Amino acid sequence: MTEQTSSPALPAGFGRAFVLTLREAFVGAADDLGDLDRRAGDGDFGTNVRTAMKHLDANLEADPPTSYREWLTALYMAWLGVGGTSGPLFGMFFRDLAKAGDEAGRSVPTAAQFGDALAAGQATVQRYGEAKIGDKTMIDSLDPAIAALRAALEADAETSAVEALFEAEDAAVAAATATAQTTARRGRASYVGDASRGVIDPGAAAMALVIGSARAGADGSGAVDLSWVA
Repeated sequence: MTEQTSSPALPAGFGRAFVLTLREAFVGAADDLGDLDRRAGDGDFGTNVRTAMKHLDANLEADPPTSYREWLTALYMAWLGVGGTSGPLFGMFFRDLAKAGDEAGRSVPTAAQFGDALAAGQATVQRYGEAKIGDKTMIDSLDPAIAALRAALEADAETSAVEALFEAEDAAVAAATATAQTTARRGRASYVGDASRGVIDPGAAAMALVIGSARAGADGSGAVDLSWVA
């Protein structure tokens, strides 16, 4: 676990900005994510993403969030309502992310607390999904993102939360695109063997969009590059 006392704070309203930015990124990338899954899996991931975002919209309308934890709770509940493998795994991941910050869930987490929550989510996904780094799954982009975030925070006490998240986003996107050079060893893509080579793993791509949305939510731009997801 990283040191919390000197960690830079994420901005007020981060939960709202993060979730809404991620919603737009997922909706914008759903077709491409689905195409990646059709080329190296069972083809349902794009549909699952759209379903989760429809659930999210319903959750936000039914019970408008007022805190970081409530925003992330609306997100993880949306994913838990999706079938297949991706729904439960992303749901459990976001449930761990919702726990970042103080125990009461009223405060915005620090960058280090957010990193620890990402790591907790990774551990959960690996425990239930039985995936290892290099298996061509969402873990392949999540693990280097966490390492880059923590390294940036530890290297310089003056590093801001946004700067650390930029480092994490760059690492996640690079790792996600690199999955095109590997063969899947877990999930439905593992059934097609070498046919998955040349195709970016859709789960790794989606996780890179999660990290990018956290950065975009933190810096207030709301802008995530989707051009590489293809």
